[in-house]
Amino acid sequence: MPRDYRPAKSIRVLLAEDQGMMRGALALLLGLEEDIEVVAQVAAGDAIVDAALESRPDVALLDIELPGISGLDAAALLRDEVPDCRVLILTTFGRPGYLRRAMEAGAAGFLVKDGPVEELATCIRRVLTGETVVDPALAAAALSAGPSPLTARECDVLKASADGATIADIAAKLHLSESTVRNYLSSAIGKTGTRNRMEAMREARQQGWL
Repeated sequence: MPRDYRPAKSIRVLLAEDQGMMRGALALLLGLEEDIEVVAQVAAGDAIVDAALESRPDVALLDIELPGISGLDAAALLRDEVPDCRVLILTTFGRPGYLRRAMEAGAAGFLVKDGPVEELATCIRRVLTGETVVDPALAAAALSAGPSPLTARECDVLKASADGATIADIAAKLHLSESTVRNYLSSAIGKTGTRNRMEAMREARQQGWL
């Protein structure tokens, strides 16, 4: 059988990864699978939906931390805009909070990047049949960690705290009063068991809540 043989109906894959070398390597390795065809590659989260609408992939393989919007936010958009496309999250950061958010966004699978490409190809095939595929160790960690204690507004305020933003900056950005911002920050600090808003933001990111 020739090396470039493909079945009449290959699995069409969109690949979203901001690191060019990693993206190219994944595309090359997946392209060696007889029944998989990488039909689109993007480097930014806000390019995912447009690329999916144009290329109509069967499976979107998304990193989480991307320029523009995150892979988790893009997964939610794909659920609405390209509902026939199954989403598989592939990330370096195996954080329990990320797994929960990915499932809430409609992802069909969540894997970390340290696995062999053969396993990834198998998971692509499995999610296309309707299965949900999750890294077993991460699934166990997510169950033991429980849901995020932070509200959506507390998350918004923590995100807006990045890069040394002042209370006034956060209030203006989120259209809140400064006293309301302080209340949200105080609540988030208490829930994360930290001493200040920067520690709270780091802890929330480490847990995958942001």
